[in-house]
Amino acid sequence: MEEVTSRSDPDQISVELSSRRTGMSFQRTRMSADRTLMSVIRTSLSLISFGFTIFQVFQKLREAGSITRTAAPHNFGVTLVALGIAMLVFGIIYHVQFMLGLRRERGDMIESGLIHGESKYPLSFTLITAVLLLLIGVMAIMSMVFNIGPFG
Repeated sequence: MEEVTSRSDPDQISVELSSRRTGMSFQRTRMSADRTLMSVIRTSLSLISFGFTIFQVFQKLREAGSITRTAAPHNFGVTLVALGIAMLVFGIIYHVQFMLGLRRERGDMIESGLIHGESKYPLSFTLITAVLLLLIGVMAIMSMVFNIGPFG
């Protein structure tokens, strides 16, 4: 009986297709992580903008002399902005940790020859957007609390 030392053509094709599907699954997982970060961005942006708007409306009413006490709306606005910033910070940290783990796993699989490493794995534009929004949120809360910055 003859021992088979090499794979037949159908086996090689099957292994190649499986390797490509696994490589594509890393891209799908990466896009899924980006969508998760986008939902965090969307919610944080809503909190930050709504909090800042409440703060500004009541500040303008006080300046116009329509109302005299603005402590509660001021505190509520600052709290919403702070909550939006905190949510964004945790979302960014989670995303970065997840992506680093995914990159490590992908590198290990490439090194083992289980998948091809032909496709690029660039920095996420969603992450860049989240960091920019975080900077805007920090400037907004500085403007609200310390009355400094571009939004004062």
